[in-house]
Formats: sequence, structure tokens, C-alpha cells
Amino acid sequence: MAEFDYIAWLRRNVSTSKRVLVGPGDDAAVLDWAGRSNCLVTTDVLMDGRHFHLDQAGPVRVGRKALAVNLSDIAAMGGKPVAAVVGLVLPQVGGRAVAKQLFLGMRDLAAEFDTAIVGGDTNSWNGPLVVAVTVIGDTAGKQPICRNGAKPGDVLLVTGTFGGSLKGKHLDFVPRVREVLLLREHAEIHAMIDVSDGLSADVHHLCEESACGCVLRAEDIPMSASCSTLEQALGDGEDFELAFAVSQTDARRLLAAQPLPGVPITAIGEFVPSGFWIERDGQRAVLEPRGWQHDLD
Repeated sequence: MAEFDYIAWLRRNVSTSKRVLVGPGDDAAVLDWAGRSNCLVTTDVLMDGRHFHLDQAGPVRVGRKALAVNLSDIAAMGGKPVAAVVGLVLPQVGGRAVAKQLFLGMRDLAAEFDTAIVGGDTNSWNGPLVVAVTVIGDTAGKQPICRNGAKPGDVLLVTGTFGGSLKGKHLDFVPRVREVLLLREHAEIHAMIDVSDGLSADVHHLCEESACGCVLRAEDIPMSASCSTLEQALGDGEDFELAFAVSQTDARRLLAAQPLPGVPITAIGEFVPSGFWIERDGQRAVLEPRGWQHDLD
């Protein structure tokens, strides 16, 4: 009965929302979308030993990250999160305590971004912790921002800094939900992606989907304090910043206004008809996209 004890405890602790008609405890959650379109759904699965080390990070930070990576995906589509469901595969020894701490980490971040945790599922085994979170969001009547809208002549802008994420940022980053909503008030964003796999890899994804190329300027790429080389900034991944394409006019306006409190916007390149390039001291060379990818046999 431990699982049902946990569900009962969960129902006593979840926050409420006027959009949640049926929350944890039933076969499915029922949400009132109030006639809104552009429902956004995203999911990520995180594993102990691959995406985090539970014994080092602790379950509260792990729970926070598991939700944050999904909020980042909603932001990259130009949306706002509404609700989340959580799947846990818990270690059999100590699993109940881990589950409660995971939830507390998620609950605090969910409250910060007005996201209701509405249910999920739990299981246990003799293996490491696995956390799967699904987030549902919407775009408040606007069109979602996809990866396929960049055009030659557009400017590549980014938020924040890059590299060195494994020194702690990958656990404690702030998903750019508020920032993207502000950006949409100031500019028409043609294409966008959150940088989870690596800056060069994810910009290359934009190019592939948009059927164009890009030139990145090495000297303009903002590196985090924990990043020591350009290669780290280009390939470390899990920065969870936004990379996006806008017109030259909008780029000039955003760079001058810097409308995101505490989060700088930087121009790091331009989209071109073809090719993927890095420019150093005026010299252009082919850039091989590098970043994280899962090895599958």
C-alpha cells in the first residue's frame, strides 16, 4: 500500500489551480483549457548516472531539474506551462523518501511558474532512479515558435552564457519562460530552440529544419564563468538558454533595449543560404556540430 499512501500524501500537498478539474488520484487528469488553442506537450526522461548523480545532487535538486528541462522546452516553443504529470521508477531501498523529496523540488519550481502538478505514475526496481516528466502548455492564442522559420539574412541571438554546465548550472538553471514571453512582446521570432544538447548542435538543428546555413562568430559567443574554452561553450550542452532567429531590424531593437531583466541578449551570428561555419578573426571555417547525443545500438 506504500504507493497509495504516497498518492494520498501527494494529494494533500499539491497546489490547486482553477484549470484543474480532476487532479492526482484518478486514471487521468482533466484540464479546463477555456477554449484555448495551441496546446503544447513535452516530455523528458532523466536517469541517475546519466543526467544527474543522485548521491551528489540530492533528490530535491534532481526533481527541480526534471521539471525545469520540460519548462525550457515549452519556453522554446514560445509558450507558457500549464500542467505537468510525473513518472517515477524508484529504487526499492529508500524509494519513498526519495519520491517525497523529488516532489518538493518540483513543487517549488512549479509554483514559481504557475504550473500545476496533476498526476503521474510510480514504480520501483533494483536499478537507479528514473524520472519522466510531461508538461502541457499553451501559447496564449499566439502561434508556436518552431525550428523551421529561420531565413538567410536573419540574425542569430542567444540569451545568457554557455559552457561549463556540469559544474552545477545543469541542475539549477532557470527555464526562460518569462523571458520568451517578454521577447514576443518586442520582436517577431522566426525560429527558436533551447540549448540542451550543445550550442553548435542545437543551432545546427535550426539550420536543418529551416533549410539554411549559419555563420557563428567565435569572439561574440558569451561564455559562462565556469567555461574555459570556446569548444566547451560550443559543445558542453545543458545550458538551457535560448537560441533564436529574428530579422536584422528586430535584432538591433532587442540588442539596444535588452528587455530581459538580468539576462543579456547577444548576437552571435547570421543565417546564410547554406553551410555551417565558425568565423575567427575574419577567417571562416567549417564548424562540425558537437554536443550530447544518446548512443543507441
